[in-house]
This record gives sequence, C-alpha cells and structure tokens, in this order.
Amino acid sequence: MAALSDQLVAIAILVYLVAMICHAAEYALAPAPARKAAPERELVGAATGAGGVAGEPPVATPVAPRGPSPAIRIAGRLAVVVTVLATLVHGAATVTRGIAAERMPWGNMYEFVLTLSFVGVVGWLVLLWRHPEVRKLGLFVTLVMVLLLAVAELVLYVEVVPLMPALQSYWFQIHVSTVVFASGLFLLGVVPALTYLMRAGYEDGRRSFPYTLARRLPAAASLERLTFGLHAFAFPLFTFGVIAGAVWAEAAWGRPWGWDPKETWSFISWVIYAGYLHARATPSVKRNVVVWIAVFGFATMLMNLFGVNMFFEGLHSYADID
Repeated sequence: MAALSDQLVAIAILVYLVAMICHAAEYALAPAPARKAAPERELVGAATGAGGVAGEPPVATPVAPRGPSPAIRIAGRLAVVVTVLATLVHGAATVTRGIAAERMPWGNMYEFVLTLSFVGVVGWLVLLWRHPEVRKLGLFVTLVMVLLLAVAELVLYVEVVPLMPALQSYWFQIHVSTVVFASGLFLLGVVPALTYLMRAGYEDGRRSFPYTLARRLPAAASLERLTFGLHAFAFPLFTFGVIAGAVWAEAAWGRPWGWDPKETWSFISWVIYAGYLHARATPSVKRNVVVWIAVFGFATMLMNLFGVNMFFEGLHSYADID
C-alpha cells in the first residue's frame, strides 16, 4: 500500500500538470474582455435601403458579442474533467497512505501536505460546481497543486512509520483533522486573494506584468468576495483547532499553552486572520489592504508548516525529514 500511494502521488502530479496545461490553453486563447463594458454598435443609415427614414438620425443597433470558440470551450471543460481525475488519484494516494500506516495520514509533514492539498482541491471543485464562472482560476489552483505535491514528494517524503507516542490520542483526530481542513481552505482562499490583487491592478490601468496576466480573470470585486467567503468559513474551524490543541496539550503535557514555536506561530496566524476579518468589516480600510492582510496570514501559515517544522526544535516538531 505504501508503494501504491507513492506511485499514485506521482501520477496525480502528472495529471494535475495536464489539467494546468488545458487551463492555460483556455486562458491564453480566450479573448480578453474589454476593460470598460461597452457594447459594440453598428449604425443603420437613414438612406433608402438602409432601413431608415429620410431626415431621421441613424439608429444604433447592438451587435451580439462573439462567444469563445468551440476549441476554447473544449479546453476549459477538459481541464475540469482532468482536474476531477487528478483529485480522485490524489484522494486514492492519501487513503492508501493511511491504510499502509494503519492510522489517519497526518503523522508527519509529508502526510499533512498531502492531505491539506487534497482538501483544497476538493473545495475548489465544490466551488466550481456552484460558481462555474470562476473556472479560469483553475490555472492557478492546479499550479499550486503541482508545486505542493512536487515539494512533498521531492523534499518532505518519508517512509511510513508508526505514530509517535505523543500523538497517540483521540485528540489527534479531532485537533489535526480540523487544522488540516481549515488549512486547506486557507490554501484555496489565497488563490482568489492573489488574483484579486493582479486584477485590481489591471482594472486601475496598470499594464506591467503580473497585472496583464489577470485581464481574463473575473472582476476584482467578485474575487474579493470569494476571498472573504472562504476565509470567513475557514477561520472558525481554525479557531476550534487551536482551542482543541490547547485542550490536548493540557491532557498530554499538563499545560494548555507553553509558547512552543508551533503554538506561537499558530497564535500569530490566528491574530492576522482575525485582523483580516475585522478589516474587511471596516469600511474605511481599502480592499487592497484587506486582501494583503489575508495573503500575509497565509504566509504565516506556510512559516508554521515549513519553517517551524524544519528549522525549530519543539514539542510539535513532527516533520521527520533529514
């Protein structure tokens, strides 16, 4: 089962890569919408034979906008189908890893990344099912999946080992599952956050890279609302996960909080995300500033996941990598 899981992860990376190429084809070939919505019009003359009446001004009739070509539509639909296939392979890799370990697959950093990325892509497919208009974000979502799984496989990979004694508790399922789920949603939420910053710059008239990359994305206001919705859903789950961790620490180590590096960075992330939600509810704070807070919050999550596990010693150092 462990070998099968490893093979499935490699296959999932390749299938996500194919999905990313299909999304890139749709994204690159689709016509960019005009910055200012103004329907094209053709003038119908007032002369005889033009449908007008002599002496009256010309009549402006709207011209129907051209839709995407069949090839572009096929590329977009194929990208979604391939993403679903990659997600199924990804999920099978996660399940077989858990079967091989005879426990939930969250015992080290490799397994944590494998699971949270799966949660993120499943959340993306649910979001896409409810809001098909955000499909072009799939280019960035699949890129994130390829990068995360590649880093997990090439840098973080460890052999299946038994769960260390400190983690052998029913709180393992409660605390870690909640944090994994919230982290996956934060991972998904940072995609519209970053694309919002690019799209907002493009709508403000900036033409340098990366702003021109966003000219085919949904409107900035829609991306900002999507960012808020994902973070508003993830934050209470993350809060519960932090509280559950404190309860588990009290039972395991005799104290609920000891400013261990991971506890400290979890608190920093919690404060920043709370600040994001507060700033989002404050009309005087500009939307660009609000979204940058969300991006900074995810940067602290990455620090907590990679930096703390790899460069700090503490009670939560479960990376198990050399």
